[in-house]
Amino acid sequence: MSDDVQDGFVRVRLDLSYDGRDFSGWAKQAHGQRTVQGDVEDALRTVTRSKETYELTVAGRTDAGVHARGQVAHVDLPVELWEEHRDKLLRRLAGRLAHDVRVWSLTEAPSGFNARFSAIWRRYAYRVTDDPGGVDPLLRGHVLWHDWALDVDAMNEAAAALVGEHDFAAYCKRREGATTIRTLQELRWERRPDGVLEATVKADAFCHNMVRSLVGALLFVGDGHRPVDWPGKVLAAGVRDSAVHVVRPHGLTLEEVGYPADELLAARNREARNKRSLPGSAGCC
Repeated sequence: MSDDVQDGFVRVRLDLSYDGRDFSGWAKQAHGQRTVQGDVEDALRTVTRSKETYELTVAGRTDAGVHARGQVAHVDLPVELWEEHRDKLLRRLAGRLAHDVRVWSLTEAPSGFNARFSAIWRRYAYRVTDDPGGVDPLLRGHVLWHDWALDVDAMNEAAAALVGEHDFAAYCKRREGATTIRTLQELRWERRPDGVLEATVKADAFCHNMVRSLVGALLFVGDGHRPVDWPGKVLAAGVRDSAVHVVRPHGLTLEEVGYPADELLAARNREARNKRSLPGSAGCC
């Protein structure tokens, strides 16, 4: 599938971050709720004095309440508009956007770049504290309180069974026509010096609620409510398990999105659009 930029337009990459607590997720909503996409597109239209709204394509469509430190998007702008505003656009967006969303860079994207389909991995972090006193008030919007002591070694042992290419149907909210096969490249926990537990979750892509479901399963192992082999058994069952708790969104942050070298962007773009199946399977889940 071609992803050529229309004649007379230039593709611009945006790197941005936001505090998700007051947003109804990334994607624009039909009923006018506040979203990151809506805010950025409105600001872009205003500061460039455009009659048209230019639509953003994003690497990862975060849910309501989820934060981002390293989100990536792209927008196709008319060449004349880009040339007129490019030098002052970043500062003007900073003056227009609310303080809970920032665009850090605007660069002309290389040929073949697509913020969503060219990405080869996304890395999230989920932060939890098991301090009996609760969450530091200054971190309350970004750290979940778990009211049971957590065993990091047990959580990491359970996480090891989930790494690799699998059908994550048991940990995803299914969407019509979408595959739940993903390659989970990294899933590990560490306890920071301040006592906060931080999960690093890295995959080529994620299906809906996947990170928060994985975290929920591992927390049940960490606090002793489930055995170490339980998350792996849930995965192998291949069906959504009501015992898997989807943890609250505020502990989750999209930290970084990875892309291949410029000469590989177009190939990755095409590959990512193909619907996957596991070896030996008879098609999609």
